[in-house]
Amino acid sequence: MKQAETRDESAAAPAAALPAGTARRDAILLGGLALLFLGGLAGLAAVTGWEETTRQLARLGPAEMAALLGLSLVNYLLRGVRWHVYAGRLGLGTTLMQDLRHFLGGFAMTVTPGRVGELVRMRWIRRETGWPLERTAPLVLVDRAADLAAMGLMLGAALAFSATGIAGAVPVALLAVAVAVTVTRPRLFRWAVTRAWKLLGLWPRIFGRIRRAALSLDRFTAAPVALGALALGLVGWAAEGYAFYLLLVWMGADTGFWTATAIFIFATLAGGATGAPGGLGGAEAAMIALLSLEGIPLEVSLPATAIIRVTTLWFAIGIGMAVFPLAEAHARRGAHALEPR
Repeated sequence: MKQAETRDESAAAPAAALPAGTARRDAILLGGLALLFLGGLAGLAAVTGWEETTRQLARLGPAEMAALLGLSLVNYLLRGVRWHVYAGRLGLGTTLMQDLRHFLGGFAMTVTPGRVGELVRMRWIRRETGWPLERTAPLVLVDRAADLAAMGLMLGAALAFSATGIAGAVPVALLAVAVAVTVTRPRLFRWAVTRAWKLLGLWPRIFGRIRRAALSLDRFTAAPVALGALALGLVGWAAEGYAFYLLLVWMGADTGFWTATAIFIFATLAGGATGAPGGLGGAEAAMIALLSLEGIPLEVSLPATAIIRVTTLWFAIGIGMAVFPLAEAHARRGAHALEPR
């Protein structure tokens, strides 16, 4: 393990690069997942009756769809600002527009298994600033931790203020917060990484890089930074929870804000826990099942689930695909500017 940690930092640069053919593979994967998503929902709609499903969809006009997309955009922009705050603490020297471009462009890779494709953000940073992977990896770690902390706290609050009882939700909320705390405590995180490596006995170089990345995590633990980042995450995820609540109300479902938020957050975490790209399958199944337990009929829960996933997950992917070429162009220019003359 120690040998792996002493390797030259420059070895990290190729790891951040995308192999040839990755863009085409990801496009095929994205298209396949989209077809599976639509096919599965269409099958369920056929079982419940197309007439009732289309009647529920007809309740939503352009204004309602714009409101849902706008609330999702609030979430993305607030989390992008948080990414900028973290980049500043790391000393990258990047601008807000740069960081928003990196953060939003990374959404194009959401459907890669385990979302590892989002490491393309590190590639863009390396090309524009010259910083290697080991020095920018803490951004990914702390960003994931901040989302887990915000979602865990939101889920806990939603369970406390709603009458709903989701089996396993309390342990999930506690686990999310515990993981977030571990990741943002350098010594504790390094200990956990070491224990994991000793348990698996595999990939010493990767575990070595993760341990090196942990050295910079203390830059994010100052109270003003941690609390500010947490606030941005809470407001962002609350916006999407509110979008789900509005959607259910527009479709005639009798549910409260906290209940809708609990279902949305838990389903999102459950989908992510499956490891499936974008949580596809798991998140939708959990959402439909939990809505049914609340007494919401399938002809409402099915289109509601489809629409909220389109206006959150697929909207994010769409933004990412729109920003991705711009980010790539800036990265190429940055790499050219950094080339020795």
